[in-house]
Amino acid sequence: VQLQASGGGLVQAGGSLRLSCAAAGRTSSSYVMGWFRQAPGKERELVARISWSGLYYAESVKGRFTISRDNAKNTVYLQMNSLKPEDTAVYYCAAGQSRSTSAAMYPYWGQGTLVTVSS
Repeated sequence: VQLQASGGGLVQAGGSLRLSCAAAGRTSSSYVMGWFRQAPGKERELVARISWSGLYYAESVKGRFTISRDNAKNTVYLQMNSLKPEDTAVYYCAAGQSRSTSAAMYPYWGQGTLVTVSS
């Protein structure tokens, strides 16, 4: 499975961005898809996850971020609204078969896209 993330950029606080993650190869709609982020000096953390069993959001993004998927396009999206400076990080999409919040449980990763939120 190959993942290609895009959509990052520079935005002012309060603004919005939409990240996309296009999957290719041996993809499956049954895969768990997640968006992680990693800020400088911090561990990679799960921001949002979508699976057959439902959705997961980190507390820090609940009510602001929305994850969705278009199986026909093999693409997962992360709509990010009301962005804050603390959302600044490299965002990665990941795929796997576990609903774990641990990055180690996801075998497939995109290359990362930088989101910078200015105050």
